[in-house]
Amino acid sequence: MTSANTSAVTDPKIELKTLGHRIRHHRIEQGFTLDELGATVGVAGSQLSLIENGKREPKLTLLQAIAASTGTTVNDLISSEPPNRRAALEIELERAQQSYSFMQLGIPPLKVTKGLSDEALETVLGMHHELQRRDREANATPEEARRANTELRIRMRDRNNYLPDIEKLAEDQLRASGHTRGALTHRTVSLMAERLGFELIYADDLPNSTRSITDLANGRIYLPPASIPGGHGLRSMALQAMAHRLLGHTPPTSYADFLQQRLEINYYAACCLIPETAGVEFLQQAKKDRNLAVEDFRDAFGVTHEAAGMRMTNLLTEHLGMRMHFMRVGAEGQIERVYVNDGLPVPEDVTGAVEGQILCRRFSARRAFDRKNRTTEYYQYTDTPVGTFWSATQTGSADRGDFSITVGVPFDDARYWRGRETSERENSTCPDENCCRRPDPEVTSRWVNNAWPSARVHTHIFSPLPRGRFPGVA
Repeated sequence: MTSANTSAVTDPKIELKTLGHRIRHHRIEQGFTLDELGATVGVAGSQLSLIENGKREPKLTLLQAIAASTGTTVNDLISSEPPNRRAALEIELERAQQSYSFMQLGIPPLKVTKGLSDEALETVLGMHHELQRRDREANATPEEARRANTELRIRMRDRNNYLPDIEKLAEDQLRASGHTRGALTHRTVSLMAERLGFELIYADDLPNSTRSITDLANGRIYLPPASIPGGHGLRSMALQAMAHRLLGHTPPTSYADFLQQRLEINYYAACCLIPETAGVEFLQQAKKDRNLAVEDFRDAFGVTHEAAGMRMTNLLTEHLGMRMHFMRVGAEGQIERVYVNDGLPVPEDVTGAVEGQILCRRFSARRAFDRKNRTTEYYQYTDTPVGTFWSATQTGSADRGDFSITVGVPFDDARYWRGRETSERENSTCPDENCCRRPDPEVTSRWVNNAWPSARVHTHIFSPLPRGRFPGVA
């Protein structure tokens, strides 16, 4: 601000609205009307009104004249602090009514008049604050979703990953549909849907972000035709859709609520595909025979290897007193799904989240990728800082890449499992980075300052999670 032709507000931190309020405050304090002060400083009262309302920026010479006429200084006028509580409320309300959240409502902004009390302003602002809070909550960040997922995982671990009410619900539904033994047939799944008043329909135009859509008005469950002629995926998706109705779900209000509902429908589907009574009988006999195996459990009920392994986590601890761990790990070593209640040390971030963390290279979940023959399970003992664990790993492939499914137990319980005779053994000292994160010192010294890797960044990590009743469904 060095000349008469320079705008007074050259600092972007100084807001015209605050400046206008400070000018008005000092004008009124000195007893001037708009026209009286305007005449003193050489501008029309209407021009001064525009400045006080933050709609016009004054020149430095005018600002100096206003300061002199009202007994203050230019520095005082351009202060970023509102002159009083009333001005602060008015400024905050104007900002709130200019927000995208408010404009989406399609209602006209509240016009502030002298007759509007401070209490009324505070009430309106309180509603704006709640609107913004709900927007922030609904527009969850990946970090918030990971935190909610971690809390859910810990709760389920404390319950042995066992939900008795859903177990009973599934058994009742199966019994009512005539299913008693063996793999659940597609015909039985259709009968279960009919008992709830639904027909299974296959449609080729479902949104990519959905697994199924339930038409509550007309009693239809739409599934993608890719599921035909059937298989575990078809039965599971249909059962999950039915579970929403059976469990009385309402539209989720938060990401935590959404994750809880997803867990419950997956659990219900698993209970139907591998009923508790039959599943426990099978596992008890296999334990007695010292021949527990995921592949046998899988084949007996006609489900995927992953589904069989995950179902074991629901039943083994609760009914057989055996603690265990389950992992799905990507080919790059990233943990995609995990359940641990036997103390196996797995990496986690500062929030306690495990998904996305890189697993130790010494674990069987990663060592299994090195095998040329992946048609059979890979068995391994792994020594860790907290004890030795036995595990069985099966690899597979999906659209997004290779993955492995691992089920394991502490050393003492390995005697009940097929593959316990394996001679494969690894030693993991993770989280010590010298275990598998840092290269050999000789390699480091050779390449230090001689190589520069360019990291790949997935832009989706910067995006907020979708908001709305069903996150992820457009």
